[in-house]
Amino acid sequence: MMKPTSTLRKFGQSLWLDNITRELLNSGTLQRLIEEFSVTGLTSNPTIFDHAIRRSATYDDDISQKTSSGKSPEDLFFDLALTDLTRAAELFQPVFARTDGVDGWVSLEVSPLFAHDTNATLAATRALHQRSGKPNLFIKIPGTAEGLPAIEAAIFAGVPINVTLLFSSDQYLAAARAYLRGVERRIEAGLNPAVASVASLFVSRWDVAVSGKVPRELTNRLGIAVAQRTYKAYRELLASAQFQRVANAGARAQRLLWASTGTKDPTASDILYVKALAAPFTINTVPEGTLRAFDDHGEVGEILAPDGGDCERALASFTQAGVDIDALALRLQDEGAASFVMSWNDLLACIESKRDKIRKAS
Repeated sequence: MMKPTSTLRKFGQSLWLDNITRELLNSGTLQRLIEEFSVTGLTSNPTIFDHAIRRSATYDDDISQKTSSGKSPEDLFFDLALTDLTRAAELFQPVFARTDGVDGWVSLEVSPLFAHDTNATLAATRALHQRSGKPNLFIKIPGTAEGLPAIEAAIFAGVPINVTLLFSSDQYLAAARAYLRGVERRIEAGLNPAVASVASLFVSRWDVAVSGKVPRELTNRLGIAVAQRTYKAYRELLASAQFQRVANAGARAQRLLWASTGTKDPTASDILYVKALAAPFTINTVPEGTLRAFDDHGEVGEILAPDGGDCERALASFTQAGVDIDALALRLQDEGAASFVMSWNDLLACIESKRDKIRKAS
């Protein structure tokens, strides 16, 4: 009998892990997830690294060795993060090679303090890409209004980008068009247009935002409906003349990625968003607990319909229930950016605190 995770891969969807810690690497757990759970990539963000460094002593030796370097907490963080992500990238290198760069990626976020600063985002993106030295490392740029020009410029510069903090089909399409503009500029300049990218749509936060505010029959339905609408936009873009022109010149498709797919409602299925969002040529990045739950008792539901299925009827029900979907999408993106800033500040404070303790002890 085929494992549920293998079934998803057979249907053409990649499963990525939404986590990284040094213990995950040192214990061999990540290698086992690759071998046993069909995991073919991973994502990280400031919150993940904040939890990893705060809750573990495994980073203390590195911090101790670099304490006298005079580096800022931010530079020290990127040293720590790139050490982990370089090791992870090497574990995914066979997948990266086998799929010719379609799969096998890891992701690192630029400083979230730059979410509304185009020039600073672009400068940080290029610096991190150069610093990493790994071909299968995505740099994450938020799909905010200020992030879009940085996405276009980064793609034109040949930097692989994971566009993060997307919450609607409109935000997805804006990011996808920024990606395509960057690719088209490379074609016009006589450069290789095959620069990889993914676009990350956050799902579960929709349902958290309206929890207790809509009729019971609509509970945990909004995130999936938004994802269905976005999948329709994605499939239409892949079929468009604009994409087919750049594909004919050698460009890659920017794959759609489902993010924030751990179930937040304790009364709902712990595999809700994995089962509901099976779709070819997409990625689902999941927390380790969700991954293990899906392997244990998962089943693949119906494959998402390219035309969005019943999403418009479902979304109309939310509108009738008083949910302003467009306004909520903007609010969720702003709140997501603010949440990452908070985690980022906590993370840097944690590193500084550990460094101070090491200095005092020496």
